[in-house]
Amino acid sequence: MSGDSHAAGNDDSGAGGKRPPRGRMTVPKFAGLKAAGRKISMLTAYDYPFAALLDEAGVDGILVGDSMSMVVQGHATTLPVTLDEIIYHAEMVGRAVKHALVVVDMPFPYGNLGPYQVIEAAGRILKETRCQAVKLEGGAAQADIIAALVAAGIPVMAHVGLRPQSVHQLGGYKMQRDEAALLADAKAAEDAGAFAMVLECVPASLAEKITKQLAIPTIGIGAGPGCDGQVLVTHDLLGLTTGYVPRFAKAYADLKTTITDAVGRYCADVANGKFPGVEQTME
Repeated sequence: MSGDSHAAGNDDSGAGGKRPPRGRMTVPKFAGLKAAGRKISMLTAYDYPFAALLDEAGVDGILVGDSMSMVVQGHATTLPVTLDEIIYHAEMVGRAVKHALVVVDMPFPYGNLGPYQVIEAAGRILKETRCQAVKLEGGAAQADIIAALVAAGIPVMAHVGLRPQSVHQLGGYKMQRDEAALLADAKAAEDAGAFAMVLECVPASLAEKITKQLAIPTIGIGAGPGCDGQVLVTHDLLGLTTGYVPRFAKAYADLKTTITDAVGRYCADVANGKFPGVEQTME
């Protein structure tokens, strides 16, 4: 998303201010933000208009997450999303974005298949969506898959901690506290060639410890402020979520109320014959 000056940490714009002109964020630029000492912002997007707005607002990275299964499709887990579905949504996002790094989730169960199948699937994502990288859940057990993807020229963002695709194995969406296992997973993913890593639902002190031990950026979600960056589901940020909202999310707007109020006023105007008015009437 950023140009060279931005990647070097020279963004002095205040809240709500205009950023300097930006070039396209690349994988090396994104990975270099950690060494530059600049915190990284990421959000999810699943369609053209949201992706265009997030990109214009200045986010560093956009994740086409398998969270679309819950946020957009109404499922209870991320497991139902198919490869064709995530490509369909990622193509819309990739077409909208001009600056941010666009990363696409590898849907279940591709991270646990053989390297040739994963390379074929990830290759489709890069070929068909204009996106630049894939995200793969897992650590030490997926190190060979990460290495195979990287060797094939496919950049990989790893995902350690709570792995939503393993929700049944983990027994729910729980904090992950096994320090030895998490450190081993993080190091294995980095050694395999991942350029960055999501840390999900990891105690803040442990996430900070992992972050300090890695040369690649960590992107936290429910992992405290010690990570190199943060990612949120955009619907949570905008107050659009229906049902449960995780504690780590912060709503910066209440668009649910705004939308329901607007639709309610529209329905009332139609019922009362106030819409369309003279201004909306074609002759």
